[in-house]
Amino acid sequence: MVLFTFNIMNIEAETKKGASVTDEERIRITENNSKAILRILDIHDVKGSFFIEVSIAEKLDNLIKAISSKGHEIAFYNKNSTIQNIEETKKWTEELLEKQIKGIRQKDYKLPQEDLKMLGFGYVSNIDHADILFPFKRLKRDTEITEEDGISIVPESISPYSQLPYNDFVFQMLPMKYYKNMVFETLKKDDFVLIYLNSWQFTDFSKYRFDIPFYRKWNSGKKIEDKLDELLCWIDENEMATARMKDYIF
Repeated sequence: MVLFTFNIMNIEAETKKGASVTDEERIRITENNSKAILRILDIHDVKGSFFIEVSIAEKLDNLIKAISSKGHEIAFYNKNSTIQNIEETKKWTEELLEKQIKGIRQKDYKLPQEDLKMLGFGYVSNIDHADILFPFKRLKRDTEITEEDGISIVPESISPYSQLPYNDFVFQMLPMKYYKNMVFETLKKDDFVLIYLNSWQFTDFSKYRFDIPFYRKWNSGKKIEDKLDELLCWIDENEMATARMKDYIF
């Protein structure tokens, strides 16, 4: 099973000298990038899970409704929000969609699992920091879903051979030929592959002058759209199953 997930968040990078991007423009960039992802998934009739960053969720009400109406899962990405903020945003979103939110993802700032369970989450998908040296720091670890304190813990997927994680950075940098082989070999050993990308990776950096490292611009924007499309074509051709996270876990 291949689980496609997307972290929907504003790009945090500063702009280059003499340029500026307002908070409102950052929201529009996030919306446009997310719509590009939706178009590609729709073409291939693939359903995914969208992790909306808690602090901007209420500014993305139309996008959230559009994502949900197309059959994708809405979950949360917790960057640094408090329990109270998450609780309020979860209640607001569930009333907006008339659906229960089951999943939450965390990276640098991680809340206790018992607190997440108390808020009604069914699973937590924690991810690690990814940068240019990140793949070389990884060690082999368990990739099976476990349960703790009544909540399912979904780990990042890691290739059993290359030991590369399926994070946003690896997808952007690795040639698609090798990435496909990695997916194929992982599915021989594991029951699922969890892939995640960030919405900001779909930004056209020739249009917006953000001050980001050159390796983060490489294969971004339209190029990463094409990579995602190519991967989905390959999955179609090989009749690989895909699912939303909540459907696979529960």
